[in-house]
Amino acid sequence: MSDILCMYYSRTGNTKKAVREIAEALNAEVVEVRDGVERSGAKGFFRCGLDAMRRTTAPLLPFETARKLSDYRLVIVATPVWAGRCSSVTRGFLKQYGKELRHAAYVVTRGSEDKSEEVYEQMDHYTPCGHAAAVSLRVGSVGYAFWREEFLRQVRDFLNQQ
Repeated sequence: MSDILCMYYSRTGNTKKAVREIAEALNAEVVEVRDGVERSGAKGFFRCGLDAMRRTTAPLLPFETARKLSDYRLVIVATPVWAGRCSSVTRGFLKQYGKELRHAAYVVTRGSEDKSEEVYEQMDHYTPCGHAAAVSLRVGSVGYAFWREEFLRQVRDFLNQQ
């Protein structure tokens, strides 16, 4: 049983792709977080942006992990960037469970060239532990593999210090 957990939300599949690659490299457990809100298509896209700007959240659907969140050495939280913010689904997860995380790391995926690193600080508001590592990825970009590997190096260094 892994002591690393990857929690993610993915509307288009980009965040799912990135987090699954990271989880495979770390032999981590992977769990998807959803809120049951219809977010597909153009209407869903606009709703996502509006929810992000308003910082609204909907109740999460139930999810299962192999352990209690506080029992993982590291929880990697992965989210797409919506309107310069973490997704409302991820915000909902962090608002509800962020205080339970002993150590956190963040993966944000984006569609633009802007690295959106301010999203890390937004997520830190809900996780008293802050983050041990973070990366901003653009799936399909030239630097994607480099930055994913750099994130993995940061995570391994952190885990070796624990």
